[in-house]
Amino acid sequence: MDPFDAGAGGILRQPKAVWATAGASVVAFMGIGLVDPILPSIAQGLDATASQVSLLFTSYFLITAIAMLVTGFVSSRIGGKKTLLLGLALVVAFAGLAGTSGSVGELVGFRAGWGLGNALFVSTALAVIVGAAAGGSAAAILLYESALGLGMACGPLLGALLGDASWRYPFFGTAFLMAIGFLCVTVFLKEQPKPTRKTSLLDPLKALGHGGLASAAVSSFFYNYTFFTVLAFTPFVLDMTPYKSGAVFFAWGVLLAVFSVFAAPRLQERFGSLKVLGGSLVLLALDVLVLGYGDHTTAIVCTILSGAFIGVNNTVYTELALGVSDAPRPVASAGYNFVRWFAAAAAPYFAPKIEEWTNIHIPFVVAAVTAVLGALVVVVRRKALTHEAEELEPKHAVEDSVAVFAN
Repeated sequence: MDPFDAGAGGILRQPKAVWATAGASVVAFMGIGLVDPILPSIAQGLDATASQVSLLFTSYFLITAIAMLVTGFVSSRIGGKKTLLLGLALVVAFAGLAGTSGSVGELVGFRAGWGLGNALFVSTALAVIVGAAAGGSAAAILLYESALGLGMACGPLLGALLGDASWRYPFFGTAFLMAIGFLCVTVFLKEQPKPTRKTSLLDPLKALGHGGLASAAVSSFFYNYTFFTVLAFTPFVLDMTPYKSGAVFFAWGVLLAVFSVFAAPRLQERFGSLKVLGGSLVLLALDVLVLGYGDHTTAIVCTILSGAFIGVNNTVYTELALGVSDAPRPVASAGYNFVRWFAAAAAPYFAPKIEEWTNIHIPFVVAAVTAVLGALVVVVRRKALTHEAEELEPKHAVEDSVAVFAN
C-alpha cells in the first residue's frame, strides 16, 4: 500500500491523536535550530560574548544527553501520554521563561530546562505515533520523519521571522505553539499501554559494553562535534541579519532532510554503509575547511552544502547504532545518544573559545580533524561495526533513522 494514499490507513487519513502528536513534534524539532539566526542578536541584546551565547546549545544538549538515561525509565513507568505531557509542560514553561531572561546566565539555565522537556517529549513521540496510527507503522514512520525534517528546516526560519523584531519573540512563540500541542495531546490522545518491562537507568550504559555499539557511539561523538560547530558557531562567522541567516539554515535543513530520507538509503544500497559513512565524513571535513578559509559567499555555500553530508551521516550512524548490537533498540539508542550528545554540548562552547585563543579559522580546522577522527574509528573498528543491518532494505533504514533521533 502506498503510504501517501489518501484511503484508509494512508498518511493523510490518520486519527486526530496522531496529527496532534506529529504537530507537536514539528515544533519540538524546531527548538533545536530556533536560536541559530538570533545568536548575534541575543549577544547584542544581553551584552554577551559569542562563547557565552553559545552556551545556549551547550546547556540544552548537556541536559539532553543526561536525560537519555532517564526518558525510558520515566515512560516505562508512567506511560507514553503522561511522559509527552510532562515534556510539553516543561518546554512551555522554560521556553516562556527564556523570553523573559535579563542575563545570558538566566537564558542558559532556562534553555537547560527546555532541553529536559524536549528530551522527554521527543523520545516518546515516535512510539506514541506508531501505537495510535492507522494502517500500520509505514505511514506513521513517514509522518514522523516528515515532522522531523519540517521542524529541522523551519526552526531557523521561525527564529528569523520572529527574531527580526526581538530576540525574545522566538521563545514566546515556541511556548505558545507547544501550549497548543499540550492541549491537543490532552484532548485527542488516549493513554498508551505501558511497556511490559520497565527500563532501568543503567540499561543504556550496560548496552555500551558491546564493542560495536561503543565504536559507533565514539565515532558519532567526533562527528557530532563537527556537526554542532557548523550549527552553533557558523552564525557568528556569517554575521548576517536574522532573515538572511534564517534563509541559509532553512536551505541547510532542507538538504539535511532530503539526503537523510532519500539519498542515504540509496547510497547504502549501492556502496555499503561503512564506505558511505567514511566517504561522507571525509567530504564533510573538506567542506568545513573550505567554510573556515573561504570568503563570505563561499562560507554560505559550504554551510548549506554541509546539510547534505550531515543528513547522510545521521541516517548511517542510526543504522549502525540500532543494528550492531543485540540490545533492544530503545536501549541501544539511548546509550548511543548519551555519548554523542555530549559532543553537541562541547562544540558550541569550545569553538568560540578556540577562536578567542587563536583566530576564526582554527575552530573549523578542529572540526575537520574531528570528522576525520570519526572516519578513522570507522576504518579501524570496521569488523566490530559490520552487521546485518547493512543488508536491510531502505525502508528499514528510514525507520531506524527516526527511532534513533527520537531516542
